[in-house]
Parts: sequence; structure tokens; C-alpha cells
Amino acid sequence: MNLPSPDTLINRELGILAFQRRVLAQADDPSMPLLERLRFLCIVSSNMDEFFEVRVAGLKEQIRANSTQRSADGLTPRQQFRAVSETAHALVAQQYELFNKAIIPELAEHGVHFIRRTHWNEIQAAWIRDYFFRELMPVLTPVGLDPSHPFPRVLNKSLNFAVELSGRDAFGRNSGAAVVQAPRALPRVIRMPEEIAGCEYGFVFLSSILHAHVGELFTGMTVQGCYQFRVTRNSDLFVDDEETKNLRQALQGELPQRHFGAAVRLEVADNCSESMASFLLAQFELEADDLYQEQGPVNLVRLMQVPDWVDRPDLKFAPFVPALPARLAKDEDIFAQIRKGDILLHHPFESFQPVIDFIEQAAADPHVVAMRQTVYRTGTDSKLMQALIHAAQSGKEVTVVVELMARFDEEANINWAAKLEEVGAHVVYGVVGHKTHAKLALVIRREDGELRRYAHLGTGNYHARTARLYTDFGLLTADDAITADVSSLFTQITGLGKAGKLKRLWQSPFTLHSEVVAAINHETALAAAGKPAAIIAKMNALLEPQVIAALYAASQAGVKIDLIIRGVCALRPGIPGLSEHIHVRSVVGRFLEHTRIFYFKNGGDEKVFLSSADWMDRNFFRRIETGFPILNPKLKKRVIAEGLKPYLRDNVQAWDMQSDGSYRRRTKRRAKAYSAQVELLALLTKPV
Repeated sequence: MNLPSPDTLINRELGILAFQRRVLAQADDPSMPLLERLRFLCIVSSNMDEFFEVRVAGLKEQIRANSTQRSADGLTPRQQFRAVSETAHALVAQQYELFNKAIIPELAEHGVHFIRRTHWNEIQAAWIRDYFFRELMPVLTPVGLDPSHPFPRVLNKSLNFAVELSGRDAFGRNSGAAVVQAPRALPRVIRMPEEIAGCEYGFVFLSSILHAHVGELFTGMTVQGCYQFRVTRNSDLFVDDEETKNLRQALQGELPQRHFGAAVRLEVADNCSESMASFLLAQFELEADDLYQEQGPVNLVRLMQVPDWVDRPDLKFAPFVPALPARLAKDEDIFAQIRKGDILLHHPFESFQPVIDFIEQAAADPHVVAMRQTVYRTGTDSKLMQALIHAAQSGKEVTVVVELMARFDEEANINWAAKLEEVGAHVVYGVVGHKTHAKLALVIRREDGELRRYAHLGTGNYHARTARLYTDFGLLTADDAITADVSSLFTQITGLGKAGKLKRLWQSPFTLHSEVVAAINHETALAAAGKPAAIIAKMNALLEPQVIAALYAASQAGVKIDLIIRGVCALRPGIPGLSEHIHVRSVVGRFLEHTRIFYFKNGGDEKVFLSSADWMDRNFFRRIETGFPILNPKLKKRVIAEGLKPYLRDNVQAWDMQSDGSYRRRTKRRAKAYSAQVELLALLTKPV
């Protein structure tokens, strides 16, 4: 199969930034609850942090190594970096303009005030001065810069202040500059007492307090300027798993260095002097393109907690109670219900509790002899992990495949691995060179003298908190063929030997890619033969060139293709003669769209697969992933009716991708407003 030419593909890095624009549009949407708009603004900052820590860091590494490798769309690393820098600067400027000119004023209209230093009255100024001496000054360590005090090591994403000084200190020194690091334990936003603030919710930024009183740290000297700054560093961990004998120990040794990787971005307050900005850039070995001057706090992520602190339900999304499948609501014996037939769970509209019940009941059930589970992301206080620990303590054979290289969850996973090992569970770290990203749990139970398998397969993580925030499907099944495949997959991961042929599951790195391409090609052949053919696929990202080539060929054969891609999509839709039958949309709303669904019309005998994998190179070839079929006709209809059709109909939170890679928000025109997530909430949940 010929791969797509570069001019038919969209750049991955620019596609990621385009997604951040769609998230930022949520913060700019007046129909959104106001505190949720603030939260979306913070989410953009968090996403951008990771983008720089990983994606921009990777580009810089390529540039440093003088790499000539071009991206799929034909750009060199330097060309990509220039395009990314220009786009990112514009995005950040738009973000702060929205923060200052819309979010802050509108919050003030609703009684939530961020009180700036220039607006403190005498009572507020006195309270803040007392707060500085009581809470801040004892834990601040100013570092004067001179030959005895070189520029300090600055932690990744920490808040710091560069201070310009004049005069001489007690030792006659006059370096002219100092750095004050704000300890991470200090809150970045402080709530004033109501009687001091003069309103119910009055907040002051830590940076404002320190700016007002930084002179107290440099007695007898004059502060000429005080500027916030924050440096973002390369946070990708390098562990040579081919050379490492103990992956967990190697990773534990590498984690502390994440805070001090090579600098990739410098953020400073907009009032920072040109000389100080140049000085800081030199300290971090950065160029002018790496500088981001921001009109406000240099770390908006730390405002993420403000909506939780403000008790204003009218300014937030309405709470809801996730539904329980009727069968599970009637009977507490989850195994009896699974034996009656497969159970489909649609999170967050349906509760994650049945998954917890499945593992907890198995852990406590004397008839259960063995449990196996994959762990990618699960949280620091996971009931599921506690249940597995309890199962191991009670003598069950417990095997847990812990993915230690789950980015930014490495430390939590290391801790769970250690706790599981302490109680006798078998803990393995997957396969060298392949992340274990599949979401699988297997329970083996003795019934009437025979062993029977039960399984849970999902599109999302075993993480109860994100199950309230991400859309995902899960399947509880006792189907002999599927559970046998799950068992084989665990044996393959934990043991050694050739990959056996699975009956029902598609699996990377062996069959998932070839099966997806074959299914697309089958639709192409059906269309060429004049038979019903269509493809609908929903996922986070589409980048893999061979899949894109197959989709282009299917479009040319007349296959109607609808792609619901939340994030980056390298395919260009709507190009005459190439992709005019392909439509790409992205839905961005209250919940993070995380479901992977692959639908093939198959001449009328519809096939529906759910998966843990996006259509990306890494998912197909460098990860252990699964795709699993929905065999029950009623459940298949549910997946189509809940997971696909509403998103194709959405005209509120949907964005249509244009052939040049830009996105246009779908407008209601004369049609009635229809939001997929709102409709699913109404269909499946109960209001509080």
C-alpha cells in the first residue's frame, strides 16, 4: 500500500495546538457556567505544560542532534518548531486576554473577586502584610546572585521571582539581582476572610503579596523590579529497558531528575524588563522564541481549585447521579448477572461502581481462585488496588500487570507495585519496549467443580475519578471465547512464547493494525461491488499513515466515512478525488471524549468493536492494546445509539475539520440545538 504524500497530511504538533484552541473556546463560550469556563482556561494551561514538556522537548532534542528527519507532513524539526512557536504564542496571548477581559470581570459581577494589589484598601493591605510576615516570610529563601551564590537550580514549573536591586547589603555586596523561589507547599491563590475582602469570595494572588513585600527580604536595599517567572523542562524519562535489569529501580532513580531536565520554555510576567528577560533566557540556555510574556499569573493551572472553593452551584455544571444497569440494581451477585449475558457500561453516564463491585466481590468471594488485571492509570487511593491487595492477602492467585512508564503516573504505579508485591501478588511490568495500555481484568471462579472465567474489558483506565470525567465504555462478560482470549493475553504478557491466535480480540502489536486495515479494505471492496458500506470511527487521535491511506482508498471507492476525532487528526477530509466522502468532527464539552469505537457496516451485518487504542503508530506497534467486539445485538445497538449517532448529530459542541486542518464550529442554523453529552445525561442519569 502506498503511503499518503506529505501534502495530504496535517502536522501532529499543530493538530495538538488546534485541539487546545477548541478547549479554549469552551472558556470563551458564554453559554457555559462561569466557574467551568475558568476551569477550561486552566485545563488549557495544564495541557500546554505537557505539550512543552513532551512534544516541544522532543523537537528541541531533534534540533540539538541536527536531525534531518522530517515529519509525516514533510517538515524538518526546525520548521515544526517555528510553526509551533508562532501558534503557541498566539494561543497563550488569546488565553490571557480572555482571562483578563472576560473571566475575571464576569466573576466579579457574580461576587467572586480576584483583588489586585493596586485595589487593596487599608484594611486589606494590613491583613496581607500580616499574612506575609506570618505565613510567607518564614519559608522564603532569597538567593542573591554573586560569585558565591550562582543562579539556583529551578524546579520544573515552579513559581519564582527575579528581583532587580540597587544598593549594598550588610557585606557590601551589590550584585543587582536575586531570585526568590516560592515553596510548592504555599497556595498560589489565598482566600481573604469575608469581612476583610468585603465580599463573600475574595482572593488574592500569592505573587501580588510577594510583590508588595519583597523588599522585606532585602533590608537596606532598593527593589527596582520584581518579576514572576516559571521554567518548563523536558519531562520525558529515559530508561533503557533493554539494558536495565530492574525497571522499577531504574525508574525510581530517574524520576527526581524530571524536575531538572533541559529547559524548553520560559514564562515571565508582562512587566518583566527586557534586560531581566534576556538574563533569564541566558541562564536556561533558551532563545527569544522560547520566551512567553504573560499578562497575569504565570501558572494558571493553580487556579484549577478555585471553582471547588466557591460554593456557587449556579456557576457550575449541574451535578448528576450516574445510572446503574437495571440488572445490577436488582441483584447484588454480579457474577450471577454476568452469567445471564454481557453487561455494557457507559461512563460517566453510567456508574463505575459495577467495575469496583466486580473486583471487590471477586476479592472477597471464596469461590474465586485467581484474579488478573492491567494497571495503567488508577489513582493514589484506588479501591480497586486495595481489593487486589486484600485478594492476595486472602490467598488468591493475584497477577497485576503494572505499566511503570505511564507518563506522569509513574510514581503512583511504583507505589502500588511495591504494596502488591509485599502481600504476595505477582507483579510484572509488561513487555520490554511495549507499554501495556490494554484495559483488562480477569476473574477465575470455581463453579460446580469447574473453573469459569469472567472479564472486564474497557476503553478507559481503572480510575474511579476520571470515570466521572471521561466518556468510556466497559464490558462485563463471561463469553467463553472472549474470556479465553483475555486469559491468553495475560499469559502472553507475563510469560514467554509465541503469540497464539486469538478468537475474538484484536491485539497490538500483532493483529490490531492488520485487522483495522483489513476491515477498512473490506468496506472498500463492498462499495466497489455496489453493496452497503460505511465506516464510523471514534477515538482520540488518528495519525497512522497506512490506516489513513486505507481510508483515502475507501473514500475514493465511495465509502461514506465519519470520523469523530477528539484531538489530532493527520488525515485531510473533503479533498476532491481523495477524501470527499470523509467527514471529520471533534466534540469538546463537559466530559473528555475518550471512547474508542470502530463501526463497519459490513454489507448490512454490522461490526462494532470497542478498543483501548487510538489509530496511532505507538498504539498499533509499540503498545499492548486490545480491540473487542460487541456481540450481543442489543448492546451493539446501544453502542451505536449512544456512542456514535449523538456525536454525528451534535450541533452545539461539535467542530468540523476543514481540508486545510482548521476547524469550524458547527452552527445550529435552523435546527434545534442538540448536544450529545447533554442528551446522554438526560437519557441515562438522574439529577441530584
